[in-house]
Amino acid sequence: MHDFLLAKEIVDAVLQISKEKNIENIKVVSLEIGGASIPHDHQHNHEHDEHFDELNLENVRFGIESITKDTILKNTKFEIKKVVGGNWRIVDIEV
Repeated sequence: MHDFLLAKEIVDAVLQISKEKNIENIKVVSLEIGGASIPHDHQHNHEHDEHFDELNLENVRFGIESITKDTILKNTKFEIKKVVGGNWRIVDIEV
């Protein structure tokens, strides 16, 4: 479940950037995702350790593909690199 929520958060962030910058055709989005990323927090919150599961990047990819299929991002390639830590960030957007 966290994987899909993170995918939605990522897509929402990219759509917001495309709206703010008036970009309609994004070819590639490069992301770095920490294996411990928690949606809506962007930081590892220690009080939730006992309920924490590591993210499955394939599930995140599937979520991104599912969410973007009816948006301007439907043809966008999302390159995801797993990094150490609990944060995620957009590294680059190629138009």
